[in-house]
Amino acid sequence: MINDRHPKRSDHAIIDGGRPVPPHALTIDEASLSFGRFQALKSVSFAAEQGQLVTLLGPSGCGKTTLLKAIAGFLALDSGRIEIGGHDMTGIPPERRDTAMCFQSYALFPHLSVSDNIGFGLRQQRIGEAEIRSRVGTVAEQVSLVAQLAKLPGQLSGGQQQRVALARAMAVRPGIMLFDEPLSNLDAKLRDQVRMEIRALQRQHGFTAVYVTHDQSEALAMSDLVVVMRAGEIEQMGRPEDIYRQPKNRFVADFIGTANIMPVRVIGHDAASGLHHIESPLGRLTVRSEIAPVAKTIFACWRPEDAVLVAAGDETGPNRATLRVLSRTFLGSLCDLIVVTEGENPVSFRIQMHGFTPIAEGERITLSLKPEAIRFLGEAAE
Repeated sequence: MINDRHPKRSDHAIIDGGRPVPPHALTIDEASLSFGRFQALKSVSFAAEQGQLVTLLGPSGCGKTTLLKAIAGFLALDSGRIEIGGHDMTGIPPERRDTAMCFQSYALFPHLSVSDNIGFGLRQQRIGEAEIRSRVGTVAEQVSLVAQLAKLPGQLSGGQQQRVALARAMAVRPGIMLFDEPLSNLDAKLRDQVRMEIRALQRQHGFTAVYVTHDQSEALAMSDLVVVMRAGEIEQMGRPEDIYRQPKNRFVADFIGTANIMPVRVIGHDAASGLHHIESPLGRLTVRSEIAPVAKTIFACWRPEDAVLVAAGDETGPNRATLRVLSRTFLGSLCDLIVVTEGENPVSFRIQMHGFTPIAEGERITLSLKPEAIRFLGEAAE
């Protein structure tokens, strides 16, 4: 018999040394879903451990919100399986899944007080009033809303309304918290503040979260695991620093932060030093990469902050190149430069220098790149 909180457990638990291994908090196994001829999800698979914050990151239409709704039970997969805590969710309706969702629009009831909004899900579960008051008080304190409990949502700021939505989800104590671009309606400063609050609460209480966003800065700042999606498929997944420092292909390199992507030709490899030698728009360079190039002609990338400015007359530094400054933008803590190679077919690059940099547009500068700052991408140049 299947009870409401614990549907049927999957029969493929892993055994380690004769003892069952605890199941993942969330497992997505070959999830596929189509709307007519449009395939929104194409055999998507990944797993989240207990207490992890997993970000689904990608452009509009990549399938991330569709996947979130499938986890919540609002959409049924065409094929594949979703497991929560080792329990197969196939055919399990949303109200019987151990999940709670924070919507982009907050979805608060305007005629109910903050207290009643937070306690709404608990009343739907027919929790006793004494327990409801206790849980509402606890989560209101956790998200700094105690002084707002008697107010209506319309009397709150956007950030406070977002915290009400978060508190309502937390009050039901779900196994998986689902966030559907919850900060997109906030201004930049408030978005940073609420983002830090969500991450702090997630770490403090150890709940597992799946967070949908198209904002790469949110993904890098908040995630334990980033799942980069495009056109219904996973392009790459891993820790934020690994995704940023070792992008798999041009799409990931360009979508996660800013990258200078260039076609290169591999002309040699020194086994003793581990260095690859390449021809590039910046001239002849050396690359130290644990990942071997997949072809003789390939794409490589480097980040704008990887460039080191070389002083006039200084002959030291690897991978030197002289370029002309096309534009200069002062950004407070950074100076953003667009530089261009000289010659018949000029190629532009972006570099970022920390602090004030007294460089003028039209000036020629020399930069240096460490061999390990250049990464081969896993695709051949066209």
